[in-house]
Amino acid sequence: MEKKRGFERVSTFTDIRLPARATAAAAGYDFEAAADCLVPSIWKSGAAKALQAVLKGEQIFLEDELLKQLKPTLVPTGVKAYMGEDEFLQLCNRSSNPLKQFLLLANGVGIIDSDYYNNADNEGHIMFQFLNFGLTDTLIRKGERIGQGIFLPFLKADQDDASAVRSGGFGSSGK
Repeated sequence: MEKKRGFERVSTFTDIRLPARATAAAAGYDFEAAADCLVPSIWKSGAAKALQAVLKGEQIFLEDELLKQLKPTLVPTGVKAYMGEDEFLQLCNRSSNPLKQFLLLANGVGIIDSDYYNNADNEGHIMFQFLNFGLTDTLIRKGERIGQGIFLPFLKADQDDASAVRSGGFGSSGK
């Protein structure tokens, strides 16, 4: 039987569970953290200082150390996904994360393209980008459910002539 879509472990992670649906009617496959990961509070990592500077009318430059501190935390899953060329995996936050743990996906939703699988940079390792808007740091423990993935088809425009080939891993198609 030909493989259509699914999940595999990244070679450096052997003791993790592959994503699975919680119920027969669930659309999303639950992803777990592959390692303990601390997601710092944006308020402790500089957001309050940045907000104060903005309110005072001070200019903030992208090179500032303050802005570097506000980057999202990448949480590894140890998982890679394979799928058809006309499909993608949409990464979504768990509905309970903002309410219970103050965690937001920094990119809103993640898009895993079919050519991300087994790329040379990181083997197609899927990670979730989190921002913590709570007042205290949040510790995500290994094995804790952190998000979900939904396989979806996509359509191409009539004038689509894309022919570039992926040359890297995370964020490489936007370079």
